[in-house]
Amino acid sequence: MILRLVWENIRFRPMRTLLSVLLIGVPVMLILTLVGVSHGFMDDSKRRAEGVGADIFVWPPGRSFSNGAGAAPMPEGSVQFLIRQPHVTQATGVVTALAGKMFWDSITGIDYPAFKRMSGGFVFVEGADGDVFRQPGEVVVDTTFAEEQKVHRGGKVKLLNRYWTVAAVVESGKLSHAFVNKPELQEINDARGHVSQVYLKLDSPANLATSLDALKHVPELEDYGIYSTKQVVDMTSPDSVPAVGVFVRVIIGIGVFTGLIVVSLSMYMAVLQRTREIGILKSLGATKTFVMSLILWEAAVMGLGGTMVGIALSFASKAVLGKFLAASMPQAIVVDWWPIVFGIALGSALLGALYPGMLAVRQDPIEALAYE
Repeated sequence: MILRLVWENIRFRPMRTLLSVLLIGVPVMLILTLVGVSHGFMDDSKRRAEGVGADIFVWPPGRSFSNGAGAAPMPEGSVQFLIRQPHVTQATGVVTALAGKMFWDSITGIDYPAFKRMSGGFVFVEGADGDVFRQPGEVVVDTTFAEEQKVHRGGKVKLLNRYWTVAAVVESGKLSHAFVNKPELQEINDARGHVSQVYLKLDSPANLATSLDALKHVPELEDYGIYSTKQVVDMTSPDSVPAVGVFVRVIIGIGVFTGLIVVSLSMYMAVLQRTREIGILKSLGATKTFVMSLILWEAAVMGLGGTMVGIALSFASKAVLGKFLAASMPQAIVVDWWPIVFGIALGSALLGALYPGMLAVRQDPIEALAYE
C-alpha cells in the first residue's frame, strides 16, 4: 500500500522527482570522483614504482614520496658508493623536476643504459630503442602522457619552459610519464653532479631485509631514507596522505549537507502540494506512523535514485578525465565506495525528510480537507 502510494506520487510529479534525484546524484558523483582520482593516482604511482625493477629506494635527507620532485640534493658519487655495498648488483640515480603545478607532473632524467638494465627497458609503441636520446632536447613519453598532450613521435611538447622533441612513445608503468637524458636535466635544474634518488637492485630478494638493515647503519647514510619497494608502494595508498583523507571528508560533508537540503526542500513542497491528500488519508484512518512512513519511503527512493545517478555520472567523469587529463588525474572506479555513498545519500535524504514528515503528521484532517 505505502509503496504503491510512493510510486504514484513520484510518477505524477516527474520533474520534481528528477531534479531531486539529480541534485542528490551530483554530490554522490563528486565523492566518487574524488575518491576515484585519489585511488587512480596512487595506483598509477604504485605501478610506476614497481616498474623500476629496483629492490631498494634511497632518498636523500628530508625527501619523502610527496615532496621529492624538483630537488636533487644527493651527490652523484653516492651511486658508486652504494653499488659497492654488500648484495647490491646494480644502482642508478635519477633526477626529477616539476613539469607542472602538481607534484605528480614531473619529468625524470635517467641514465638510459643503467635504467634499461634495471627495469628491462621500455616497451616501444612509437620509435625504437636506438631512438632514445640521440640528440639534445629529446624526450621519451609514455602512452598516457602522449594521449593527454595529443603528441606523437617527432612532435613537440613544452616542458620546463622549453620545447622538446618526442623521440619515442612507450608503454606506461615505468617510473615516470616523461623521460629526458640525465645530464641535460641536471644542467637545466642547476644540479650538476647531483641526483634526486638512487635505485638499487640486489643479488637476491632473500637478502632484502639484511641489506636494508646494513644500509641504515652505514654512517654516511645515517639521515637518508632507505626503503624497500614494498614500503614505497605502501606509501602510495590514499590513507598514507593525510590531505587526501581530509579533502574526502570535506566533500562527504558537503554531499550530506546538499542532500539534506535538497530532500528537505523537495519533501516540504511535496507536503504542501499534498495537503488535501494527507487530509483524506487521515480521515480514512491513516495513523501518524503511516503518514511519516509515506514521506520517508519517498525520500529513500530519491536517495536510491540519486545514488544510481551519481554512480553513472562518476563513469562519465572518468571518461572525461581519461580523455583530457589521463596523466595528471587518472581516475579509478572504486566499487567499494558504492555502498558508502548509498548510505550517505540515504541518510541525508531521510534526515532531510524528517521535518516535512513532522509537518505532515501534525496536520489536522479537517483543515487539510478545506485547504485550497
